[in-house]
Amino acid sequence: MKRLCVFCGSAEGFSPAYLEMAKALGTFMAKNDIALVYGGATIGVMGAIADAVLAHGGQVIGVIPKTLVNYEIAHRGLTELHIVEGMHERKKLMYDKSDAFLSLPGGMGTLDEMFEILTWSQLKLHSKPCFIYNFQGFYDSLLAYLRHAHNEGFIKPQHLSMLEEIKDSQSLEGMIKSL
Repeated sequence: MKRLCVFCGSAEGFSPAYLEMAKALGTFMAKNDIALVYGGATIGVMGAIADAVLAHGGQVIGVIPKTLVNYEIAHRGLTELHIVEGMHERKKLMYDKSDAFLSLPGGMGTLDEMFEILTWSQLKLHSKPCFIYNFQGFYDSLLAYLRHAHNEGFIKPQHLSMLEEIKDSQSLEGMIKSL
């Protein structure tokens, strides 16, 4: 079974569309035998995708630092729940357990995790695929910034292409089926 690491928000966002998208993605992953690796919480977009995978018979591996067990409310119903010392261990274990990475809408934590994995790829520490789901244009500004940094000579073309943008649910489903 392939494992997809999903970085996403512990918040729900203001639009119900974020949770609906996460539930649909989780359902699709379970039905296509793709296990979820994620941050281990019961709340927000994270909780929605995990619950959907579980509800449809899929496997979910959560990794959460001790300091966030109560804050983000660790999900105790997962296939595997790993409680680690801190964020560095969290990201390393999520990396070790995953075949590919996908960023959904989220905040600073989502970006931190996504950019660390991209930096590891840039440094040739791994060659696992990295995707960003630009759901309803959520990441338009971030992607524009990355193109701007490239145009200004701060990001090389080969590094810019390490993060593949997914623009719609059909492309997202195609990516999952290709894992």
